[in-house]
Amino acid sequence: MSSRESRLNAFPVFMKVEGRSVVIVGNGDEALAKARLMAQSSAKLTIVADDAEAELAAWAAANETRLLTTPYEEKLLTGATLVFAATGDEPLDARIVADARAAGICVNAVDRPELCDFFTPALVNRAPVAIAIGTEGAGPVLAQMIRARIDRMLSPSLGRLATLAASYRSAVERLLPKGAARRGYWNEFFNGAPARAMEIGSFEEAQVAADIMLSRQGEIAGHVALVGAGPGAEDLLTLRAHRLLMEADVIVHDALVPEAVIAMGRRDAERIGVGKRKGCHSKSQAEINDLLVELGRAGKRVVRLKCGDPLVFGRAGEEMAALREAGVSYEVVPGVTAAFAAAADFELPLTLRGVASSMVFTTGHDLKGGTLPDWAKLAISGATVAVYMGRSIAADVATRLIEAGLSPDTAVAVVENASLASRRLFHGTLADLPALEAREDLTGPVMTIIGDAVAGARFDTSTALAVHDRETVAV
Repeated sequence: MSSRESRLNAFPVFMKVEGRSVVIVGNGDEALAKARLMAQSSAKLTIVADDAEAELAAWAAANETRLLTTPYEEKLLTGATLVFAATGDEPLDARIVADARAAGICVNAVDRPELCDFFTPALVNRAPVAIAIGTEGAGPVLAQMIRARIDRMLSPSLGRLATLAASYRSAVERLLPKGAARRGYWNEFFNGAPARAMEIGSFEEAQVAADIMLSRQGEIAGHVALVGAGPGAEDLLTLRAHRLLMEADVIVHDALVPEAVIAMGRRDAERIGVGKRKGCHSKSQAEINDLLVELGRAGKRVVRLKCGDPLVFGRAGEEMAALREAGVSYEVVPGVTAAFAAAADFELPLTLRGVASSMVFTTGHDLKGGTLPDWAKLAISGATVAVYMGRSIAADVATRLIEAGLSPDTAVAVVENASLASRRLFHGTLADLPALEAREDLTGPVMTIIGDAVAGARFDTSTALAVHDRETVAV
């Protein structure tokens, strides 16, 4: 692209409107859309509508906006800083534009770009922070798509955090030298402890964290986030998880976390695999604990990326205990656990009115002991049971539950690689479950869901676990 082709035809600016008059002329949806946009500012808004539609009139009343129910006249623009012509009547819009220009007022004619002095951007509002998006005639749909993407990236608490930052500006300039020390302070302010405190709604904790940072004279403190990577699909990450990945210096990840999820992090972040697959542990849990403590003490922002949810069979308890004992700050970010993803793949209700009102999450290994665990009694009374990583012990699970009194005809759903395009679905009964152990082709994570509620699943996209005799009724 040449330098001339890359030049903007409209230059983006931010105009001061606090306490200033903005006039919108129009009766319907176009006027209402501009009123809602301008209501995000501190301008004094006036709507000129000789025949205002009910929704516009109701909005003006609810938002304490001046509504003039009179035909448009040039004098109504007097003193305005901005004008919007939103009548839907081309000759009238052209007249409003001419009147505004004659008075030296910038004017926008809705859906008539050839008449506009300025264009209204798609707006991401985190007051006092604002991001305006324009597309130079490429259309409002593209601008709104970009706005939605940016909106997801920015924490809802950014505005309050920016307000707090403004109150610390003079202190930072007074106490910290220019250059790396100040840059480091503000980097940690917007990505570290103050930001984390603000994200959970604690303004006071954010202030305390900012004060502590000042007392350290810019020394950076480490932090570890135990983040749920979800069941595999990268678009099932939470917004908070994505933001933390984008801020991380180091990503410590499980072996089963897909590359597509890890790639959601900063490109220059250090990546450390600490995978624990069945029969192959690259690091012991004690070594992982020590690694997290070491990285935190070194001032690193660490994301400990765990499959599913960190608090569901993720051994997060041991890692939190180690970090607490070492005095390293940490947080936990929930993720979509595999049971929920598997149920969604099957369109399966995990609870069902009058059938199942409780759930059990288990690895199934509990059933290998001599004593029947308490949760097995819940299964018999109607709870839905989700068994994690249970392919190799499927026969044990089925045998012990049947011996305990659960009907062999209880419905079963099995999902390999839940949430991913490569997922495979199987259905059957508890009596069929032992057939799962023979399926050596199932190399991905396997989730098994057992219970009467499973009968409400959609089975036309799944395969039977076992071949039945003709006299046997299919599930």
